[in-house]
Amino acid sequence: MHAPGLFDLTDHLARLSAMGDPLEVLERHVDFEVFRPVLVEALGYGERPEGGRPPYDAVVMFKVLVLALMHNLSDERMEFLIRDRFSWLRFLGFQIGEPTPDQKTIWLFREKLTQAGVFKALFAAFEAQLCARGYKPTGGQIVDATLVFAPRQRMTKEEKARAKAGEAASDIWPDDLSKAAQKDTDARWTVKYSKAKTTKEGEEDTGLVDISVPHFGYKNHVSIDRKWRFIRGETGTNAARYAGHERSSVLDETNSSKAVWADTRYRSARNEAWLKAQGYRSHIHRKKPRGKPMAKHIRRGNATRSAIRACVRLRERAPWL
Repeated sequence: MHAPGLFDLTDHLARLSAMGDPLEVLERHVDFEVFRPVLVEALGYGERPEGGRPPYDAVVMFKVLVLALMHNLSDERMEFLIRDRFSWLRFLGFQIGEPTPDQKTIWLFREKLTQAGVFKALFAAFEAQLCARGYKPTGGQIVDATLVFAPRQRMTKEEKARAKAGEAASDIWPDDLSKAAQKDTDARWTVKYSKAKTTKEGEEDTGLVDISVPHFGYKNHVSIDRKWRFIRGETGTNAARYAGHERSSVLDETNSSKAVWADTRYRSARNEAWLKAQGYRSHIHRKKPRGKPMAKHIRRGNATRSAIRACVRLRERAPWL
């Protein structure tokens, strides 16, 4: 086994640069320092009392959110990949072994920007810098939703009913504000269905069966440009929200191509009519007829759409750079 040398990491990063690290290109094209005044004002950074750990740099945390949106990742996954990927550590300015943001820190940072009302404005300005350098949406849009897990809440039936009715935690537990501060009354349950192969002992796979997995938390709805792979629209809802209802919230009207790709969750007569009325061309997956086998030409068409839709989840690099 090769013994690590003094300059191994430097040489490894140099090879990444020679291969064309897209984050280095992003660093050259976007001036992240222009966002600092807005970030500092929104976060309320100022004189910090003595003691305690200082917050992470505001611009570095904004870069973390950019990475999360580029790759459509949960906060938990971001925590792991920041520590795992050398190119991400270099982009964010961290050294190996240095503390990096955990999922709670990332979530709090995003929440503060959202509550301050600057989250969308910041990313609109970020996108404007990209567009000014020629990275414009031209390839159509791919729409999808990702589940974001939240800690399960222990509440009584009455408390659950009040939370579902839209009451705030401070109203449900007015006499225990510490408890209210730790309760999430916005997250909801949903069930995700998937396929699993079945086998008999000593035989080949015999087919697929439906399995249902309950999830508690939220949904992150996004649309990305097919050509450049950059997120064009994003919104968050509770996990129980039907993904098809959010198509108008995430689609970008400035995209020069009106083609839209999505899975079967987005196919309904109402959505198809709305897309047609707005001038979009639907490439949404077709559903299997109930109680009948799917026609071969539809199956082939869905396979073609799947190859395109894979870009919304499998974005290990950023080809838009």
